[in-house]
Amino acid sequence: MKRCFAPALAGLLFLGLIQSLAGEVPAGTAKYELRYKFKPGEVVMTEVVHRANVRTTIQGTTQTAETRSCSTKTWKIESVDDAGVATFTHLVDNIEMWQKASGRQEISYNSQTDETPPPGYEEVARSVGVPLSIVTMDPRGTIVKREIAHKGAMNVSTQITMPLPEEPIAIGETWSTPIEVEVSLQDGSFKKVQTRQQFTLESVTDGIAHVALDSQVLTPINDPSIEAQLVQRMSSGWVKFDLDAGRIVSQQLELDKHIVGFNGPASSMHYVTRVTETLLGEGDASASKSEDAPSKPAADETAESPSAPQRK
Repeated sequence: MKRCFAPALAGLLFLGLIQSLAGEVPAGTAKYELRYKFKPGEVVMTEVVHRANVRTTIQGTTQTAETRSCSTKTWKIESVDDAGVATFTHLVDNIEMWQKASGRQEISYNSQTDETPPPGYEEVARSVGVPLSIVTMDPRGTIVKREIAHKGAMNVSTQITMPLPEEPIAIGETWSTPIEVEVSLQDGSFKKVQTRQQFTLESVTDGIAHVALDSQVLTPINDPSIEAQLVQRMSSGWVKFDLDAGRIVSQQLELDKHIVGFNGPASSMHYVTRVTETLLGEGDASASKSEDAPSKPAADETAESPSAPQRK
């Protein structure tokens, strides 16, 4: 037994050394505490790129709508108490938007170059460069208090960033957060639908936690019209979180959903969207716009930005 044990132990130690040199920790051997960390006076800027394509067919008529946007989201950290609870001002520094719909002219707006916004985008223009809200958030991403500073921020979700687990977590473990969504019914009444976001810590490499995200509907839904309302709230993707810096460095959320019968038996909707957010380094006063992605602020659960008007 002793002659067999020594080589086996040596093999395990060698494997651990290789994994350590690679910057990886095997699942189940360590737990990680994920917490947001900010300093007073700090300015945290991210580039948010949103793409969406919606194709609907109703009574034999098909229409498509495509939007692309890019914006710079800014958090100005005003104060941080001894418990790490931070108060910050949230605003959108700049925004570039493009929109096209069947039978209509393309429309675009760039807050940095256009002096006058196109019709319907006046409120978006007024929302750029001004405080949208003043938020107090604890180290786990829970909103302690929020003061609306601009009416354009009133219809956003109460969740503005990824919630973090209460306890240290090992690779392979999950945590979740409930989200209640209110949808309208055909008789004019409203229904509350229970959903949740589930997160899984997939790996930790060089101090960056890789987290998988999936949205799930918990309330049984058999009505396509309700599914059509929920579609913009459901997404899956990944988040990269810097453990030492205490913040998200990048994330991507996407959805490809096909719904049949949302507006009568012969109707269908195909909804495709992708939202990416990337942390900008110090000195990046404006987002570096992607060549194929003129803009509009991210319409996901994690961003609080002015939205493009819906054109019918």
